[in-house]
Amino acid sequence: MGKLKAHELRGKTKDDLLKQLEELKTELSQLRVHKVTGGTASKLSKIKVVRKSIARVLTVINQTQRENLRKFYAEKKFLPTDLREKKTRAMRRALTKSELSRKTLRQQKRERHFPQRIFAVKQ
Repeated sequence: MGKLKAHELRGKTKDDLLKQLEELKTELSQLRVHKVTGGTASKLSKIKVVRKSIARVLTVINQTQRENLRKFYAEKKFLPTDLREKKTRAMRRALTKSELSRKTLRQQKRERHFPQRIFAVKQ
């Protein structure tokens, strides 16, 4: 089996991808047997290609699964933690804009009764 392209894999169904994954894994195990028994250099160099192909198939499976989960949770109120934006811990815990703009009754009264004084600057 030659080198797989990710864009070709994206068009396949999950069943096809899983079937291809099994084929690649069996091929890899056969290549490892050839390595132990003293196989040719071409077979030994093919191990890397097969491993990378397995990684590509698994990546496409995971990406499509996450994409479907994002669509499922799009209209829901809360997202699972692994689908949320990472940002930083401080940014995640910071107040929202609406929370920042809210004022207590005491603060509102203070601003109403003691507004900021405006001074005329001499030149």
